Amino acid sequence: MSSELLVDVSAGIAVLTLNRPAKQNAFNPAMTEALGAALKRCDAEDAIRVVVITGTPPAFCAGADLSDRVGEVSASIDPPPFRIRKPVIAAVNGHAVGVGLALALQCDLRYLADDAVYALSQVRRGVLADGYAHWTLPRLAGLANAADILLTGRTFDGTEAKAMGLANASLPAVEVLPTAMAVAHDIAAGSAPLSAALSKRLLWEGVGLEPATVRQLEADLNDHIAGSRDAGEAMTAFRERRQPTWSGSISEEWPTWEPGKWTGQQSLD
Repeated sequence: MSSELLVDVSAGIAVLTLNRPAKQNAFNPAMTEALGAALKRCDAEDAIRVVVITGTPPAFCAGADLSDRVGEVSASIDPPPFRIRKPVIAAVNGHAVGVGLALALQCDLRYLADDAVYALSQVRRGVLADGYAHWTLPRLAGLANAADILLTGRTFDGTEAKAMGLANASLPAVEVLPTAMAVAHDIAAGSAPLSAALSKRLLWEGVGLEPATVRQLEADLNDHIAGSRDAGEAMTAFRERRQPTWSGSISEEWPTWEPGKWTGQQSLD
């Protein structure tokens, strides 16, 4: 693994740390490639239940390293966090601009430093915000707030980000990663892996579907889960007054994504 990205896996949680502090963790090709490879690993390994993405202080990510001329490449993290089947938490412990903020918007949960600077300022440089920003931002903040952020390219802090719906919480910088880790441990221990993974996918995909289709998918997914390894474990644990012991395999029990029916156990791509 590249030194541009630190990877630590423990207790079912993978912590991916952007690690170019001298450049405020700005993306270059090596970091982009390393993050994509790490996310693929997190998606494939059942032992990894939750992913946390953060940055080596004092910043989260200052965007693309323009000195390396990689603005367009750096925005193309493959796969993006929303395609990973595990919950992905952004612990935004400092400034996040451009693709740095776009990366956080691709995650499922976001905890932001309240006094850091955030922006999608590409229009001020004569280009467009990328990294799926035109797709994620309206979903999270609504069209009016998205237009404000994208068309002005202005900066804002964590408190305003929380008010707009971009953050689950705005906290002092030193509390961001511990808070994200506490949530990660709670998910890893308390949520059934397959249930959480399918719920995540339905959250991202469901916005573009008709209500009746989402209702049917919820029913189909629950039918699928009823035949999984963890079926009944939650109720058994409740009766025995203990924490559930999850044994399900996302990689082996994943259904094909086809609205209204399942056609096999394959990836949802």
